[in-house]
Amino acid sequence: MSVLVYTENWDGKFKKLSYEIVSFAAAIAKEMNTTVTALSIGHVAGDELKSLGKYGANKILDVQDDRFESLDNKALAEAVAKAAKAEDANLVIFAHNNEGKAIAPRVSIKLEAGMVSGVTGLPVNYDPFTVKKKVFTQKAFANVAIKTDVKVITFAQNSFEIVENQTDVAVETFDPQIPDDMFVTKVLDTHKVTGKVLLTDAEVVVSGGRGMKGPENWGGLEELADLLGAGLACSRPVSDEGWRSHEEHVGQTGKIIAPNLYFAFGISGAIQHLGGVSSSKYIVAVNKDPEAPIFEAADYGIVGDVFKVIPQFIEAVKEMKAAN
Repeated sequence: MSVLVYTENWDGKFKKLSYEIVSFAAAIAKEMNTTVTALSIGHVAGDELKSLGKYGANKILDVQDDRFESLDNKALAEAVAKAAKAEDANLVIFAHNNEGKAIAPRVSIKLEAGMVSGVTGLPVNYDPFTVKKKVFTQKAFANVAIKTDVKVITFAQNSFEIVENQTDVAVETFDPQIPDDMFVTKVLDTHKVTGKVLLTDAEVVVSGGRGMKGPENWGGLEELADLLGAGLACSRPVSDEGWRSHEEHVGQTGKIIAPNLYFAFGISGAIQHLGGVSSSKYIVAVNKDPEAPIFEAADYGIVGDVFKVIPQFIEAVKEMKAAN
């Protein structure tokens, strides 16, 4: 029996999320007195694969098959299910992101496994296996028991500290033998965004709301985001007004993000917005209304005029960079 964790890579590199989910899996495996097997699908160099061992992976199953570049969920799910069976895994862990949410339900069906999505911490009980997740638009927690022999969970980003736990990791080539007819998507062309930080990848996000009063006032936020190497986002009213692109809209009806640090300038904090950003590790809110709902979710809050606070933030960041 083992814990299988699906580790995504981005252009052959693992990111913080990959190490966080392996650390999470290693902590569970320790309590279950078992081992962690990480499944990597894609072209990843040997040294990069072995880096997962630094965080507790005992074995890496390396799948390097060009066909998976089409990102067919059906084929990916089949590969994960076969790896789980090969490793006799009784727990399979995915990230709670677009890819994990697409693949995990298919895998749970293939393995006849109970599934819980958006798990926010280590199990609260192992018999029965019980995990905690956020419910009611992130306003409450629920403990959910999984009673099937095999369990599938998706793990919410920023819910567990990265823990170094060096192990003697073995890398093995794994061929799930997926038939060609499972790869139905054809990628004709690829256009990658350059010159900006993708919101779903950003460790820091600077976001503006209706309190910014118009598209002509976004220069300060753009400068601050550039100084911090941050992603730039907005609330739904801003994108609906056409002030910013819908690609920058974060919230329950936009992009769901979980950065380490989220700045909310002039955002009131409607429940739909908080539903998309509440997994942020830290939230800093700036709003002139002391009763704005955003302050209930914020870790740090400033009651003030965004047009006075933003320049002060910019100057503070410049001074900090100059000092270093």
